[in-house]
Amino acid sequence: MTPDLDRAIRAAKAAGDLLLDHWQQRETLVIDQKRPGDFVSAADRGAEMLLREALIRYGDGWLGEETEAIDAPRRWIVDPLDGTTNFLRGIGQWAVSVALEQNGRRVLGVVHDPLRSETFAAARGMGATLNGQPLRLPPCPPAGGALWGTGLPFGGMAHIDDHADDLRRILPRSAGIRRLGAAALDLCYVAAGRLDGFWERSLRPWDIAAGLVICAEAGIRTEGWTPEDRPEESGNVIAARPELFQDFAGTIRA
Repeated sequence: MTPDLDRAIRAAKAAGDLLLDHWQQRETLVIDQKRPGDFVSAADRGAEMLLREALIRYGDGWLGEETEAIDAPRRWIVDPLDGTTNFLRGIGQWAVSVALEQNGRRVLGVVHDPLRSETFAAARGMGATLNGQPLRLPPCPPAGGALWGTGLPFGGMAHIDDHADDLRRILPRSAGIRRLGAAALDLCYVAAGRLDGFWERSLRPWDIAAGLVICAEAGIRTEGWTPEDRPEESGNVIAARPELFQDFAGTIRA
């Protein structure tokens, strides 16, 4: 394990402990609405400040959901609470997401799920792990037996009609679709074989930075809406195990 990865894991777990304290008292949290369907609370802000103080060192940059960005060749990309709406509603699907980017390339990712005590982690060239054990994909499901994950637009966002078309094409050829509400965990679930693939449009960098590194190191193929489209830049993500990617991506892009 690299020193940076160790530091990221420690910081993500510390932020997770803070969030668990808020989880027990979430009914008292003051909630602000950034835009329709998009919320923030003292839990998000407190976790981000903890992560910022723990991670920024010696001129590092920063890109977080709730605080001012700092440009630098070496930059931390952080979502302090991915799945805020789930958290605030008492739905136990949320996580802390931390990634490190160096000269435009994401080199490590950590996604920590405090409620399940699960920590997904990866560094480029070193593989992906869950709680320190290597991730291994289970056998590929039979044709028509794949389980997909996605995220649905909310609050007047664009692409509602596009996503309805996606569902119409994919549902008849699958074992089902899950909308779990935390993209960082969705990508980790693909890396762990709990989902066979995931797609979503217009995600933000902090939603996917860590999950994309973990997927890559677990052998998951990821692209955008064309093979040349980089999800890191566009926020459009199609991810699936290699045996299923071509057919899955072709269906999404049809």
